[in-house]
Amino acid sequence: MQSRLMGSIEEGKSPSSPFRPNPTPALARLLPLRLVQVILMCFIMGLGISLISLHAMKFLSMKYFAPVEPFIIQSCYQDALSIESLVRPSAELSHSMNDTELLWRASIHPRVKEYPFKRVPKVAFMFLTKGPLPLAPFWEKFFEGGPSEHYSIYIHSHPAYVANFTPSSVFYKRQIPSRPADWGRMSMCEAERRLLGNALLDFSNEWFVLLSEACIPLQNFTVVYFYLSRSNYSFMSSYDDLGPCGRGRYDRNMEPEVTLDQWRKGSQWFEINRRLAINIVADVTFYPKFRDFCVPACYVDEHYFPTMLTIQLPHLLANRTLTWTDWSRGGAHPATFGKEDITEEFLKKILESETCTYNDQQVSLCFLFARKFAPSALEPLLELAPKVLGF
Repeated sequence: MQSRLMGSIEEGKSPSSPFRPNPTPALARLLPLRLVQVILMCFIMGLGISLISLHAMKFLSMKYFAPVEPFIIQSCYQDALSIESLVRPSAELSHSMNDTELLWRASIHPRVKEYPFKRVPKVAFMFLTKGPLPLAPFWEKFFEGGPSEHYSIYIHSHPAYVANFTPSSVFYKRQIPSRPADWGRMSMCEAERRLLGNALLDFSNEWFVLLSEACIPLQNFTVVYFYLSRSNYSFMSSYDDLGPCGRGRYDRNMEPEVTLDQWRKGSQWFEINRRLAINIVADVTFYPKFRDFCVPACYVDEHYFPTMLTIQLPHLLANRTLTWTDWSRGGAHPATFGKEDITEEFLKKILESETCTYNDQQVSLCFLFARKFAPSALEPLLELAPKVLGF
């Protein structure tokens, strides 16, 4: 039995056994050859489809997109390298920069004084508000008299407040990213630095006016622009008050950066040129001193900027403000004027209240703005403005 089984195996016959022999060598060679053929066929078909697709895409691109694509590429390339694209302000004031990033970016300035592009100097009107602008219609009338390329507007309000200006308003989408500001504390000066920082991002802004929601213009736009653009000085009130509300607020911890004889007081509401604005946003020397050692009853917004700029660039300051305010009633806050106060005689009295120096000459035009005005003052102001204020 065993011999017959062995003989069958040697002759290549299938034995009548449950066990089957391995495939023959010929079959073993055939299977890998078929596999290689299938793989090769798939590769050739894939290569052919790819070549046909590339040819079709090239044909369609030449036929339908050739006139457009080079223009798009060229346009993007030129815009990325043009000076206009680098200095053009963003239409949107929103951004994701924090204060540190914003002030760093705003402090960058060209050292070449000649601008290599057409630059129309603008006035940046910066409104520091709690929320709404109740006197906005009055300001709208004021801005109607000025070309839009001569001014820009920035609003710093409480971050929870959402303005509802219509698209036709000059105040539409002019809110900057903001944080809460408390009266008399460093957060108020931080808000002012934030306004300056955002305004400095526009290279065309040359003069910066700080205003509140209770401020009004006293002159038409043409007069305001001429007055600011022709002045040799910036209008930051700065004086040495020897009393308890001046030197009495000084802290010896301010030394050596600020000494007692350098300590100054002034109005919060200022107008400064671009050079001084950059000095304010770039300051890292005086800021920590005032933050830590000028706290109520030292009201930092009355001392920080006047002291710093008097130390740095006193020859550029007119040492007076352009915003008229009535302190005659006493107290920590100036008088507020409502509907009953607004008469032709009242406005003329403000305009003719005093004389002052302008470019080292005596003049009668001293104030361009005034405060504080209640929302109820809007109607009589709109009625009297054409006759008394010229807009």
